[in-house]
Amino acid sequence: MPPPRLILASSSPRRASILSRLGLEFDVLPAAVDESILAGETAAGAAERLARLKAGASARANALSLGCDTLVAYEGEILGKPASPVEAQHMVERLSGGRHLVYTGIALAHDSHLESTVERTQVWFRALEEREAEEYVATGEPLDKAGAYGIQGYGAAIVSRVEGDFFNVMGLPVQRFLELLRRFGWRYAFDSLQPVE
Repeated sequence: MPPPRLILASSSPRRASILSRLGLEFDVLPAAVDESILAGETAAGAAERLARLKAGASARANALSLGCDTLVAYEGEILGKPASPVEAQHMVERLSGGRHLVYTGIALAHDSHLESTVERTQVWFRALEEREAEEYVATGEPLDKAGAYGIQGYGAAIVSRVEGDFFNVMGLPVQRFLELLRRFGWRYAFDSLQPVE
């Protein structure tokens, strides 16, 4: 039995890169959903809800639709993508020298069946000088990322420690993805999907 087509319901180049590194073939079909956070919603709850919305919105017949949403939480506040360089710098300076949490909701949809879960990773920034925060924001990297940084790029220079799934911080927790695949009867065979025996 051939595996279903895999759809990535995201325009994130980081998520696409992770799937490509796994050797998987996939189509990119970004989902247009309202990413507003609901009143009283936790970062974990919002990330999983949005992932489910995205997977469902991009679902197609005979395909597995993968939806993800990543949010950063700091001292109980959800930090999404900054709206401007000024907001990005404010976020980076707030995270400087401390710990924050990264949540990624991940969902798979196939026909009318949808499964989801959420991953949490702790991240620490080293203490940054104001000039360093300015220089980092000037690279442009923080502007389309939750929490205003990308650990796989220039942001690697400001992260001092990670506890948990590194790929979760990039936006696609690999082990959670493999777990969801198995719930749908498929296993990762190091460059392809095969039925679970």
